[in-house]
Amino acid sequence: MTQQNFKTVTKAEVITKISEKTGIQKDDVTQTVEAFFRVVKDSMAEGENIYVRGFGSFINKKRAKKIARNISKNTAIVIDEHYVPAFKPSKTFIEKIKNSQSVKELAPQD
Repeated sequence: MTQQNFKTVTKAEVITKISEKTGIQKDDVTQTVEAFFRVVKDSMAEGENIYVRGFGSFINKKRAKKIARNISKNTAIVIDEHYVPAFKPSKTFIEKIKNSQSVKELAPQD
């Protein structure tokens, strides 16, 4: 499924929506959102995964060592084992998206 029909919401738009829904000043929401992102990045950099009940988990995923090819130079390079950040949505989150009429309307038809 391609992403071309889906709108991308920016961090500024998220902050505006949170401010409107809660009545909290945008500056305070901005500081909170920025702090949340810092905590997620710092915690994951320290090897901790983050679980948010009903939302999902931010996890460090292990990528195995592999050999890749540089096609233009026709050489092989070794990519060492490493970790990448990933997000695993909760079952509740997945069900909400599966049952969303808006997503079904935006999704490209086969």
